[in-house]
Formats: sequence, C-alpha cells, structure tokens
Amino acid sequence: MPPETLDSLDKDSLKSLVLQLLAQNNELLQQIKTLLARIAELEARAGQPPKTPTNSSLPPSSGQKANRPEPQKKGRKGRPGVARTLAANPDATREIYAETCSCGATLSPANQPHVLAYDHIDLPPIKPITTRINLHKGHCPCCKTRVAAKPPADMMPGSPFGPGIVSLVTYLHACQMVSYNRMIEVLDGLFGLKLSEGAIANMLARAEKPFAAHASEIAETVRTSPVIASDETSARVCGKTHWQWTFVATSAVYHTIAPTRGKAVPTAFLGDAKPKVWLSDRLAAQGNHAEAHQYCLAHLIRDAQYAVEAGDTVFAPAFKAFLKDACAVARRRPDLADATIKGHARRLQRELDRLLRLVPVQADGRHLRDSMIVDGHDKLLVFLTRRDVEPTNNGSERALRPSVIFRKVTNGFRSGWGAKVYADICSIVATGRLAGRSALSAIRAALAAHAAAPA
Repeated sequence: MPPETLDSLDKDSLKSLVLQLLAQNNELLQQIKTLLARIAELEARAGQPPKTPTNSSLPPSSGQKANRPEPQKKGRKGRPGVARTLAANPDATREIYAETCSCGATLSPANQPHVLAYDHIDLPPIKPITTRINLHKGHCPCCKTRVAAKPPADMMPGSPFGPGIVSLVTYLHACQMVSYNRMIEVLDGLFGLKLSEGAIANMLARAEKPFAAHASEIAETVRTSPVIASDETSARVCGKTHWQWTFVATSAVYHTIAPTRGKAVPTAFLGDAKPKVWLSDRLAAQGNHAEAHQYCLAHLIRDAQYAVEAGDTVFAPAFKAFLKDACAVARRRPDLADATIKGHARRLQRELDRLLRLVPVQADGRHLRDSMIVDGHDKLLVFLTRRDVEPTNNGSERALRPSVIFRKVTNGFRSGWGAKVYADICSIVATGRLAGRSALSAIRAALAAHAAAPA
C-alpha cells in the first residue's frame, strides 16, 4: 500500500489494517514453526539406515538380493550313483527273457536266473466319464397312479459336473493360481473336457455353501483352542484394499477376508471365547484377546537389528543377543525337562530385567527399550511356560504365504463372494495339510461331507 494511501486513512481504518497484518504475521509464524519441525525431522531421518526385510517387517519380496559370487571351479568328487527307488507294488510286471545267444543257441528261462529290474512309469489317456441318467416314469398297473423314478443320490439333476471336476477346478484355481481362461485350455488339453469361464464361475459359486459349512467347523475348532496364533496380509476385493486374517491352532487353521485391519476382526471371530495364549506381532489390533500374549521374537530381532544399524550400542545389540538366546532354548525345548525349562526361564527373565535398566542414548534404541518396558516385558517369555506356545509367529506367516502369491498373480477378487470362497478354501486346505492330507483330497473331502449330510 503506497504511503499516500496510508496518510489518507482514518484512525479506525488504520487499526483494522494493523489487526489484519498481525493476524497474517501470526499465521506465517505458525507455518514457519511447522516447517522448521519438518526440516528437523527430515534431517534426523537422513542419517538413519533404510528399512529392509532383515531389519523390519517389510516382506522379503521388497528386498534387493545381492549377486551370487562366481563359484570356484573345483574337481568334482566321485560318489556312488543314485537311482529312483522301485515301486513297492507295481500295477503290472512283464518278464522279458532273451531268446537266443550270440552264438545261435536257443535259451530257456532256466538259463536266465539273474534279473535287472527297472520301472517304466506313464499315464494312460485321461478322459472324463459321462453317465447318462434316464429317469423312467409311467402309471401303476394296479391303481393307475403316475409314478417316476427318483434320481440317484450321487448324480442329482442340475449341474452336469461331479465332485471330481469341481474339486479339480477349485484346486487349480485356488491352490495353483490358474486363471479361468488358462484353465479352459488346461482341462481341454489334459482331459478333453470343454468348459467355459461361466461354467467355472458357476461351479465355484455352487461350492460356496459346502465350503462355508466346513470352514465354519474349522473356525469353531480354532476358536476353542487354548493357543491361537494370528497374522494378516492385504488383499484386493472389488478394487479396494481388504485384509486376509489367519487364526492358527494346533489342529486347524482358519482364514477370513475383512475390509479392516482393526481389532474388530479378531474380536468378532472369538465372540465369547478367550484363549489362554495369543501369539502375534506387535500390531495393536492383535492385543488383549487372551489371558497371555506372546510377541513374535523374530519380529523383535529385526527391530533390534534396525536399532543397531541406526547406531544404538547400549540396548539393541544386547537385546538382540537375548532374543536369539531365547529362540535357541525354544529349539532345544523338546529335549529339555520341565525343570530345565524353568531354569532357563528364570535366567532369561533376570537378563531381561537387567537389559530394561539400561539407558540407551540413541533414539531408536531408546524407543525399542521404552516399548518393551511399557508393553513388552511380560510378552517375551510366555513360550517357556507352555510347551504348545511357539516363540515366533512363523506358522501364521507360512499360512498366509500362498495367499500373498495368489494376490500377486491374480490382482485380487472381482466379487465379495469370490473372496469368501477363497478364504474358506484356504481354511480347508491348510487344516487338511495339518492332518496329512493333500490340498486336492482336502477339497474333495469337504465337498463329499456336504453331499453326505442329511438335507
């Protein structure tokens, strides 16, 4: 504003202008304060090590693998050859004898007592079996009532595809990540079975009910287990981010896909149940679901490694050694007596108490120490009080690994029912593997159990 304009303003106008400028000045000062804090944060972060799968919870796929060094050329040491073991019960045996000798003499089986045996393995041509059902009807010769034959229980009218084809389609899609388009080619090329994408989708839609019923039984088994391990990973449903949760017990594994990563999911799953021990990482949504909580020590080892790389020399290195010592005791636990395990528990608890009294100066080490004091001191050695509790959450992570691969291959689900069916299939397959069943046999058993159930 030019000086001549200021000179022409009255007292009230000047006062209003000054107040306006003061408010603008205060607003600018607040922005400067915010920017200075942001600059300080960025400067502090500039000296920190990068997050990698070895020092954080980042997935292994996000890491950069180093190039493998060139192998040194060495002479190969001799060793005895290894051949495939002969089948214990071959389907057929052919006895082949030499007919003549090179000298022209005729040979008989009695001249050939020694045998060189080997197996020849092949697949016969595989084709689907089509059974035509003719339901006859007519009139009773006695009362003239119209009668009709009932369809066989194992071949009801409706879908023409039996449980063997439904099981195979489910297995190829959910377990081997074969898309609908590729599955059409696979089934036609291997079995001469011609299907459409709509037929495949209808098969999975019809299988939703038996899979859901079986998965509900699995959920109840997990829910009533004394020890439950849990983890979660992202999933895409209808173009939006959802979360696939897994709840792992000794004899069953349950999967569910929900639109949230919050505490509502495990709370709704458990209902009124309260297990003895909950095993998970330090996600807040995983807390306070059981009488005791075991933190995954593998996650904490990576957190300690990050604090070491960030410069902490007081707490993090000793804490990492403590965690590795605890994991070593867990590996030897099957061979240790109860009294020996209690002795290790007392020793490790004393070491933990000593570590928590340390005063690290570096920020990451101090943050890790403080988090253990506030919420972790009673969640590190629970596995030494029960033999059915593991020190790490590796079981849950293994249960989710196929789903991570499925997500990357398929880019997720185009419908909510598809996500629900997939989660139920994951529950059936993972639980079947704990019982020694293959994925295909577990799927087929779930369909058979529903077919045999009374209507």
